[in-house]
Amino acid sequence: MLRRLARRLAFTLGGLVLLALAGAVLTWLSTGHFAVFGGAPEPARLRGSPQFTGGHFQNPEPTFLVAARDYWSLFSQWAFGDEMRAPTCPLPLAADTAARLAKPPESGLRVTWLGHSTVLVELDGAVVLTDPMWGERASPSTWVGPKRFHPPPLALEKLPRLDAVVISHEHYDHLDEGTVRALAGRGPVFHVPLGIGAHLAAWGIAPGQIVEHDWWQDATLPGGLRVVATPARHFNGRGVPWRTGSLWSSWSLVGPRHRVFFSGDTGPTESLREIARREGPFDVALFEIGQYNRLWGDIHLGPEGALEAHARLGAKVLIPIHWSTFVLAYHAWSEPAETLVTLAAQRRVTVQTPRLGEPIEPVAAPPPATEAWWRALPPIAARCP
Repeated sequence: MLRRLARRLAFTLGGLVLLALAGAVLTWLSTGHFAVFGGAPEPARLRGSPQFTGGHFQNPEPTFLVAARDYWSLFSQWAFGDEMRAPTCPLPLAADTAARLAKPPESGLRVTWLGHSTVLVELDGAVVLTDPMWGERASPSTWVGPKRFHPPPLALEKLPRLDAVVISHEHYDHLDEGTVRALAGRGPVFHVPLGIGAHLAAWGIAPGQIVEHDWWQDATLPGGLRVVATPARHFNGRGVPWRTGSLWSSWSLVGPRHRVFFSGDTGPTESLREIARREGPFDVALFEIGQYNRLWGDIHLGPEGALEAHARLGAKVLIPIHWSTFVLAYHAWSEPAETLVTLAAQRRVTVQTPRLGEPIEPVAAPPPATEAWWRALPPIAARCP
């Protein structure tokens, strides 16, 4: 217990030192452009958005991050919790991802979860990548911050041709500078919420590869797939507190035959009913389930919230994302998935839980068989399979 507490204290102190150093450097940078921190969006560019009020973006529903009275509870969970927050054994990654992706999906819809919120969606002939994150840390630093506990199941250079990349928001576990720069050379168009274009421009991405969206704005790709920025309930920030932040969004991928919803990061929101009405019905919903806490329930769903959100959206199949890659909360690493499948069975909700890197066709007949693969991992590292 004392050793674990010492490690966590060291981690926190390192993070505070990092933030202090970053703040000192940023005070003399008048442009707001500083590598990993991205670029400063021009407020005049944002003022036309109904979501931009009082000089910043806001959720239509009252939203709280963490109440001041809850900080001690959070500290106690962080310091004294004995959950196994990261797996003690290597995760069972799919070994044949690239070979399977070389063949087109027979059903017209294939989903490959690559970790956290990174999903390769092949939809009616188009190929879309969500929140690409191949970085080692979800952090502005290479030496401190949440470190991934499994390697990417597919190398960047082995990705198929991409028609679009969609970004949900500017947090480091969803918008990774190194990954974006690497992908840009392949030529895809990045569809991003308002303000994130400034980050990409600061990283040298060509203007023709950046399309910014307010909520409900869309773009049609060759072949007829519509990429629609839809509401979410979250917040922004990239470590520069005095700078205007960007918008956050979910995304609806609406094809001629199939439809997929990608939640990004969101808390519970009535907007899901409007999304279902305007852009549904959805074949698949990719909902975040992990790295959650009841104290920040306005901005993250967790497994039970994901099931409730799924019911509002009315999709046929739920595939969980945003778990099993980084430690960003205080629960056991596999608890969100275990809770999700347990509750889903009770509520007769169709949930598919593919392994990392496993391409599945959720609307195929018969539907693909997935399993609770995390249960095969032992609770201690001494007996790794």
